[in-house]
Amino acid sequence: MGWFKQLMGLEAPQANTESKWTASETAPATGPLGLALGKGVLFDASLKLLLDEKTTVVIPGSQEIWANGTVDLGQSTWLSRYYMNDEDYWLQVHTTGDIAGQVESVILFNYLSYVTLSSEAELRRLAGPQSLIGLPTYTHDGVEYARVWGSEAGQTELVAMSEQVINPQTSYSVEHRSMLYARDTGLTDRREFLLFSVEEDAQGSISLSTSLGISLYTTDLTAL
Repeated sequence: MGWFKQLMGLEAPQANTESKWTASETAPATGPLGLALGKGVLFDASLKLLLDEKTTVVIPGSQEIWANGTVDLGQSTWLSRYYMNDEDYWLQVHTTGDIAGQVESVILFNYLSYVTLSSEAELRRLAGPQSLIGLPTYTHDGVEYARVWGSEAGQTELVAMSEQVINPQTSYSVEHRSMLYARDTGLTDRREFLLFSVEEDAQGSISLSTSLGISLYTTDLTAL
């Protein structure tokens, strides 16, 4: 999926004056769980057997981190996102305190789809009031997920967040409007997540990404 490296900055936006980060001044060089740009990530080989028939999330072999995104949620709460060299996979670590502080959750995501939106009408149809995204439940491939964000009886607004991203070439920001769904897998503390995100880059290009994720324990992966 060559679109992803373009999105993540291999072809850098021409103007990004709002970005407050540079490649040399960002999150700690080593983030939560020892993760960092250029480092490898090894996933426990037993995960595939454990999760068989519980989720369709694919557990990769060893991966290399190609880009690092950070979302400041406020009140000393952070999301660190690690985008792998194999563009199908990304890892999210939720921490409190410092960026590399107390780990609250770890989710491995697989990208399911990515659509560039060319008009307001298309945005409304795929991720706006005319879509199913934001309703209390969402069915994907015959599996029902419950909405995690929002308590409205009907459709709720997508959640806004700003991600600061770095890779070896550049740094920039991406504005997200996201909605998260989840379901129990029957395994202790392992839920499956469905994440929709409308993303706008510094040039104003808008896209809709869909990712499927699975909860991990911190012991399920090792930074190399």
